[in-house]
Amino acid sequence: MSKQHDGTSLIQLDPLLKPYTAELRKRYISYHKSKTHIEKHGGILGELSQGHNYFGLNRGELNGETGVWYREWAPRAESLSLIGDFNEWNRDANPMSVDEWGIWHLFLPDKDYADRLTHESRVKVHVVSELGGLDRIPAYIQRVIQESETEFTGQYWSPSVPYQWKHDSPYLNTHKEGLRIYEAHVGMAQETEKVGTFAEFTQNVLSRIANLGYNAVQLMAIMEHPYYASFGYHVSNFFAVSSRFGTPEELKELIDIAHDMGLLVIMDMVHSHAVKNINEGLNRFDGTDHHYFHAGAKGEHIAWDSLCFDYSKYEVQRFLLSNIRFWLETYRLDGFRFDGVTSMLYTHHGLGKEFSDYADYFGDDVDIDAVTYLMLANEMVHAVNPNAISIAEDMSGMPGLARPIEEGGIGFDYRLAMGIPDYWIRLLKEKKDEEWHIGDIYGMLRNRRVGEKHIAYVESHDQSIVGDKTLAMQLMDAELYTNMSVYTPNLRIARGVALHKLIRLITFNLGGEGYLNFMGNEFGHPEWIDFPREGNNNSYWYARRQWHLVEDDTLYYKHLNAFDAKMQQLDKDFNLLTDENIQLLFIHEDAKQIVFERAGLVFAFNLHPNTSVTDWRIPIPEKSDYRLILNTDDIKFGGYGAIENVHYPWQDITTEGHKQSIQLYVPARSALVLIPK
Repeated sequence: MSKQHDGTSLIQLDPLLKPYTAELRKRYISYHKSKTHIEKHGGILGELSQGHNYFGLNRGELNGETGVWYREWAPRAESLSLIGDFNEWNRDANPMSVDEWGIWHLFLPDKDYADRLTHESRVKVHVVSELGGLDRIPAYIQRVIQESETEFTGQYWSPSVPYQWKHDSPYLNTHKEGLRIYEAHVGMAQETEKVGTFAEFTQNVLSRIANLGYNAVQLMAIMEHPYYASFGYHVSNFFAVSSRFGTPEELKELIDIAHDMGLLVIMDMVHSHAVKNINEGLNRFDGTDHHYFHAGAKGEHIAWDSLCFDYSKYEVQRFLLSNIRFWLETYRLDGFRFDGVTSMLYTHHGLGKEFSDYADYFGDDVDIDAVTYLMLANEMVHAVNPNAISIAEDMSGMPGLARPIEEGGIGFDYRLAMGIPDYWIRLLKEKKDEEWHIGDIYGMLRNRRVGEKHIAYVESHDQSIVGDKTLAMQLMDAELYTNMSVYTPNLRIARGVALHKLIRLITFNLGGEGYLNFMGNEFGHPEWIDFPREGNNNSYWYARRQWHLVEDDTLYYKHLNAFDAKMQQLDKDFNLLTDENIQLLFIHEDAKQIVFERAGLVFAFNLHPNTSVTDWRIPIPEKSDYRLILNTDDIKFGGYGAIENVHYPWQDITTEGHKQSIQLYVPARSALVLIPK
C-alpha cells in the first residue's frame, strides 16, 4: 500500500473512510506537531521518556559529590520538603527548592545521608498548597508499602545488588505464529484463601501456562493500587510494583523464569485514568485539580469514579511515556495491553454509544490529545523494543487503531475483539443451541477490520466476575458443583462440556490473529471471581483458583484442560492464527453444519444438538486424502469416543463447487479437524 504521508493512507485499505479525509489528516497533523517538538528535545528516547531517571529518588552527583537527588513537578505548590525515616519525619529538616518550570529539587549528599537514607527507608513528601499541608507519596516512587488498612507509604528502593537477569526474552515471530495469551491475576492464582505472591505464581502457575501451549502471559494488577478488588484498574502509583504480591526483584524473577519457559510477559497498562485518592495517588498533588488531570467535570470519569489525565501537557506526557519505558527496560516486559482505550479516544468515554456509523469515530467527540498520546505511546513501545507488543482494549472499533502510524493509524499491534464474548453471552442467554443461526456465528467471528490484527476470546476476566457468568457457568450453572463426575452421566453437563469445546474451537479458529483466555476458564473453573469485601465478609473464597480440579481423573475439568492444550497446539504446529485466508467451504443452517479451511486444515462442525451425520460429504480444497488430527468427541476430551476412522480418502466427486470431497461421520455437538496426508 503506497503511503500518502499525511495520515490518509488508511483510505486505501478502507474506502469508507474517504469522507473523513480531513479528520484523518487532523489527527496525523496533531501527532506530527508533537513529534516535531519532541525531536527538538532529544527525540522519543530523549528526556521525554526518561522522567523516571530524573524525577523521584535517583542517585547522582552535585559539584562532584555523590548522593541522592529528589525531584518533583508541582508548579502550584507553595513548598515541598522530603520527609521519612532518614530525618525522623521532620517536615522542616529538608526543604526543597523550585525552578521556573515548577520542578522542586533536593540533593542529599552521601557524606551526610548514606547511613540514613538506605534501601527500604520509608519516605514521603510534605506538600503545602491551597489544600494546606499534606504528606504525599512521591509521584515517581518505585516502591509503596501498605502499613495499615488505610495507610500507604513510599520506600526508597535501592538494593545493594541489582537483580541478575539470566534469560533473554523469547522471540515470537507474529507473522508466523499467533499470539496466545493466558490472562492471569497473581493475587488470586493460588488455591489458598489469601493473596498470592509473585514467588508462588512463579513456582506453581507458570509451568501450567507453558504446558498448555500458550506463548504469552498477561499479568493484571501489577501497578500499585490501594483497593484490591479494583482488579488493578484504579492505579495510585504508576512506577511501583504492587507490594501485595511481593518485591520488584520477585517480579523480575517471575519474568526471567517465564522467558526461560518460552513465555512472553505482557502487563496491563492503565493510562486511561487514575484513582481519586489524595493520600495514595496523584489527585491534587500540587493543590490544584488541573495538575496531572483535566480540571472540573472533564477530569472526572463518572462511570469509573476516577480521574482523567490531561494528555496535552508536556509533563503528563513525560510521566506516562517514561512509565512505559520504565516497565519495558527495568522489568524486561514484552509489551502491554492498554486498558480503557475507548475511554481515552472520546470525550464521552464511549458511554452510551453504539458506534454504528463511521461518523461516530470522528468529529468533536474525539479527544485529539489522547489520540496523539496513544500514537506517541505506541511509538515509544516499539522504539524501546521493536519486538514488543501493544494491544488495545477498545470496544468502539476506531478505524486504524491497529495500523502503523505512518499510514495514519494509531500504531497498536493488536486490538481485542471485544464483541465476540458479548455475542456469545447474548446468544447463550437468548437462544437454545438448536435455534442458533450458523451463518450469524460465522459472520460475527469474521467481522473485523481488514488489515488489523485481533485477539479473539470467548471470555476474559470481565466475564468471570460476580454479576456475570463464565461460559461454563452459563452452560452448566450449579450442576458444575454436583455433576462433573465422569461416572455419573448428566445431560446438562454433557451438553455443557461439548459446547464449551465447540465455542472455544470455532472462536480460536475464526475470531482473529491471536487468542486470549483468563486463567481457569480453560478447564471450566466452577467459581466466579469475588474479591474480599464487606458484602462477602471479606472472604478470599472466590478470589482463588482451584487447580486441584484439573488433577482429578474422575472430573470433566481435566478433559476440558486437555482439550485447551490440544487447541493451542494447532497454532503452534500449523501457524493457524496468522493465516488470513480463511475459506468457507460449506454451511447448512437446518443441519447446523459448517465447514471451513484455514492454514491447510479443514474444520468440520456439527453443531446440531441431537443429530449425528453419517457419510457426510464435504468439499475439500486439495486432491488429497485427509487424516484426523483433532476430534472434540474424543474420550480424552470428555467426549463419547464414537469416531474410529482417522483416515479419509479423497473422492473425485464434486460438491459445493469443489471438484473433490471426502465423507465423514461427525457426532452431534462435535467437530473434526483434518489435515491433508
